[in-house]
This record gives sequence, structure tokens and C-alpha cells, in this order.
Amino acid sequence: MIPTRAVGRASRVRLESASKLFLRYSSTAPRAPEESDKAPSPRWLSDTKARIGKCITFGMSKSLVDEAGQVLGVLGRDWRALTAGSEGFLTDPRRAGLHRHKIVWGEQDSMGHVNNVMYVRYAESSRCNTVRNFAKHVDPVHRKAWENLLSNQGIGLILKSITVDFKFPMTWPDRISVYHKLRSCPDEKTTSLVLDVLILSENKQRPAARCLEESVIYDYRVSKKSTMEPFMVEQLRTTFELQETAKRENLAKVQLIEEQVRHLEKQSWDRPDAVEDFGGATKQ
Repeated sequence: MIPTRAVGRASRVRLESASKLFLRYSSTAPRAPEESDKAPSPRWLSDTKARIGKCITFGMSKSLVDEAGQVLGVLGRDWRALTAGSEGFLTDPRRAGLHRHKIVWGEQDSMGHVNNVMYVRYAESSRCNTVRNFAKHVDPVHRKAWENLLSNQGIGLILKSITVDFKFPMTWPDRISVYHKLRSCPDEKTTSLVLDVLILSENKQRPAARCLEESVIYDYRVSKKSTMEPFMVEQLRTTFELQETAKRENLAKVQLIEEQVRHLEKQSWDRPDAVEDFGGATKQ
């Protein structure tokens, strides 16, 4: 006869094992501590607009409609910063590689989609323009040196690799904004730059493609890999800090909008006594 204590101990072991297995494979496992620092979903903007639309359609007081209008105004004005900036991309036109660049009809393939090769072209054009932005807007004192990065005069950049992750097929007409960001903070020993690229569709207001680039720093005068000039390292380190600041600030804005939209939901369709407004005739 098996002792009762042994049976109880075996049952606890089975329950603990089952619990661990559930936590391992369950989709509702505890949230990771860093999850709140992640950028919103690529569809966050359209989902948020749909949530507000549901509140308005259900029926709200005038004051709540005004609140909803203010939130929609922010989404319409700052959507690039909220979507790309929350990932650390700098969306100021003086930093953007391409800002509201027009897609032209001839860039489509026979299926009516933008040809896959064009995404690489957008990324390359954006990278060159990003370097030119340093020469023109960020550090004009060293303009010539920054411009030389795109030539074979002195220290330059040579593209080592590029990968493209397509998100959806863009079609004409559309406009795109393309942004580059440093994946890590460079230092005086850095001999290559790894850059994340975001190609943002204006029609869909979400990423059409993402790229990952690595460019080698090369000294054409001695024909070998090199490090950057000290002033370049300083400017890139400052840029990386600006990226981190943009990420924090825009994530905070996204969180605030989430709270505002949740407030609208709780005051309209998601309250215990909610009754939908069907727009009936006003009683006399």
C-alpha cells in the first residue's frame, strides 16, 4: 500500500511540472521587463484610429468628441515621429535620407507593385543623403570631409552588405520617407558602421520595408580599412544619443495616447451602462 504522504508528494511534482510546461508554451506568459520599451506594432497607428472611430460611432458627449479630435490631430501631424521615432529614427527633414519622396509609375513591375530592386535604391539614396545632411545641416564646418565619405578622396564609406525585409507591396502613387539609424554607438576604434533602415509608406502610414546595411570605413590613400576622423566619431556619438532620446520621448507620447484612447473607450462603449447611440429622432 502506498503511503498517503508519498501520493501527495507525487501529485505536487506533477502539478509543478504541468505549471512550468504551461508557462513555457502559453501565449499569456509573464511580460518581459523590457517589453514596455519596445516600439509599438507597425499597425499601431491604424489600430488606434480604428479604436477612436469605434468610440465616435458608438456615441460620445461633445467634450469627449473634442478630446478624440485632439488625439486624431496629434496622430495626423506626428505620425512619422510616433511610428519611426519610437524606434529611435530621427524624423526631422534635415536628418531624413528621403522625406516625402514621390514613387513614380515607372518604378512598378508587371504586377503593378514597386519593383523589389527599387527598395535597395531608396536605401542607398537615403544613406548618401544622410551623409550629406551631416555636411549641410549638422556639421558644416567639416563639410568637405563629410562629402568625401561619398567619394574616393581620402576616407570614404564602402557598402559591404545590405539585406531587405519586405513588409507589403507598395503601389503607385505613393510617397515614402526613408530613415537611417546607427545600431550601436561608435568609438575611435570603429572601422565599420551598421545601420538600420526604415522605408515608410505615406499611403499606408507604416513600414513598407526594412533594411540592414554595413558600410566599411576605407582610406583610399593607403588602400585599407580605417577608422574615422575624431570629429566624425563625436558627431556620430551625438547622433546616437539623439536617437535614444527620440526613442524615449516618442514612446512616452505613444503611451500617453494609449491612455487617452483607453479613457475614451471607458467613457463610451466599454462602460457597464453603455448604450449605443443609433441617431434616433429627438423627443419633443
